[in-house]
Amino acid sequence: MKKVLIISGSKSDEVFVKQAIGLFEEWKIDYEYIVLSAHRNLKELMNFVENLQKDEYYAIIAVAGLSAALPGIVASLTDLPVIGVPIDVGPLNGVDALLSMVQMPSGVPVATMGIGNTGVRNAAYFVKRLIEMDGEK
Repeated sequence: MKKVLIISGSKSDEVFVKQAIGLFEEWKIDYEYIVLSAHRNLKELMNFVENLQKDEYYAIIAVAGLSAALPGIVASLTDLPVIGVPIDVGPLNGVDALLSMVQMPSGVPVATMGIGNTGVRNAAYFVKRLIEMDGEK
């Protein structure tokens, strides 16, 4: 059975990620959660994404704050749907992360949710709709 991959750039993002995980558990949607920073673990992140078995996943949710390179890098390495969730941290309260996710170059799409708690929950709802469209749930 396919699952959702959730990647966050920092262990401190887990408080946000748990909201999506809670919804996936309620809906009985399988998921995998890993922490890989685009800045601190770039080679490991690239290796991980490039070696994913694409037929095992519906989509990838990438949670990041500040410069938020994570969703864009992931989207550049796979053709799976990537959903970016900006976290409301730093001096701009997530606006910097939001802008880095929505301003991707042509051919590297990142479906971007709102900043913070609502955004991470909406990412889960968005994936649920993708799964339902696929006829799985």
